[in-house]
Amino acid sequence: MTKRSQADGIVFQREIPIRHDVDVFIAGGGPAGVSAAVAAGRQGARVFLAEGHTCFGGMGTAALVPAFMQFGDGVNFLAGGFGEEILTRLRSADGTGPDDNPENSNDDTVGIKVEVLKRVYDELASEASVDFTFQTQLIGVETDAGRVTAAVCAAKSGIFAVKAKIYIDCTGDGDLAAWAGAPFEKGDEQGNLMPGTLCSLWANVDFEAWKKSDLPHQNARLEDAFKDKVFTNEDRHLPGMWPVSEDIGGGNIGHTFGTDGTDERSLTKGLVWGRKSMLEYERYYKEYLKGFEKMELVATGSLLGLRETRRIMGDYVLCLDDFKKQAVFDDEIGRYSYPVDIHPAGTDEADFDKFKDEWENLRLAPGENYGISYRCLVPKKLTNVLVAGRCISADRFMQSSVRVMPGCYITGQAAGVAAALAVEKNTNTRSLDMSELQRRLVKMGAYLPNVRL
Repeated sequence: MTKRSQADGIVFQREIPIRHDVDVFIAGGGPAGVSAAVAAGRQGARVFLAEGHTCFGGMGTAALVPAFMQFGDGVNFLAGGFGEEILTRLRSADGTGPDDNPENSNDDTVGIKVEVLKRVYDELASEASVDFTFQTQLIGVETDAGRVTAAVCAAKSGIFAVKAKIYIDCTGDGDLAAWAGAPFEKGDEQGNLMPGTLCSLWANVDFEAWKKSDLPHQNARLEDAFKDKVFTNEDRHLPGMWPVSEDIGGGNIGHTFGTDGTDERSLTKGLVWGRKSMLEYERYYKEYLKGFEKMELVATGSLLGLRETRRIMGDYVLCLDDFKKQAVFDDEIGRYSYPVDIHPAGTDEADFDKFKDEWENLRLAPGENYGISYRCLVPKKLTNVLVAGRCISADRFMQSSVRVMPGCYITGQAAGVAAALAVEKNTNTRSLDMSELQRRLVKMGAYLPNVRL
């Protein structure tokens, strides 16, 4: 029923069915969401996951992000458990790029064959008896005294509700937690956000010819291209193109400056500009670099690659000092080591120099890593909600480190096990036995060297 209200809005009210009544509801099936779902399912919890897109994986599948960042610290495999299983299954199915070296996966990037990764996620979720639907959007939450009582979803069949004992927000943007009343931060002090990237796939790339050229990096001739007015924006940060197969490149190229991933109007502008900017990068790669002369655009991502939106504030905020001192926590649920990677919000040369300085200096040596506290997964003001993935409780420096896919596997796995444990013990997210949670995580393969069992 729709009622007339003031000129600037309406009251929209109707009765909707409760379609799922489960132990654990998970919003979002990106790397954090699918790992949380599989972990909770393997603990015996009844799980329903709602994913808005057409597949699991988010950035690494629909958005065409071409490679995993490091799974380890050069010595230790940090994304143990679910992350290691993903990598093992991908390799068995010929799902990694030609440069993948199993001997160096602790500190190297690993190329992604998107269609293989989609199938691996499907198989893992199905094997864990996870109930899930794609093209299902979270559109609202109902709360009562700090507890979420229902999640409201919309799909082709209509609007419906999901009731659960524990809710896990793996939306990347912290939608569920923010809508339920959890405090959050967004961007820097001025509200500036890291830009997105519309990733892409390119055919007919001769990577051997590129490797034999005398240029140290794919950004080496950007200044020449700027002088020739090739680009609309003088964007000096070019992450580059990874080999996905012998002659197919996965492009993490270009930025959509000023994009806010929590605003569909801003996202729309970012997608339109991202597609248009491919013409400029195609010219640059063909005319200024070796090995790319015959490249042809195959596809751009159906999702915009987002690096930053909301950071949900939890019972502990992971901070840069934790990175520098390689923090250890009593309630540790994982450890990670990716460098601080805050992409500059604009094209100012000074901002790019600041990025370079952080990227070169805010990194850990081989064998070094930092701990992640369970409290980073527990939003303030809420008692039956956990967060995982890029929206966990962290400052901007740490968000830029833990946001990548192996980091999401670590926090997602922990959230899934914690949710199942809370259901099993009939308790809230703050009353868990940490030693029991850590014992279960270690049994699943999590890297927790400082935990005494």
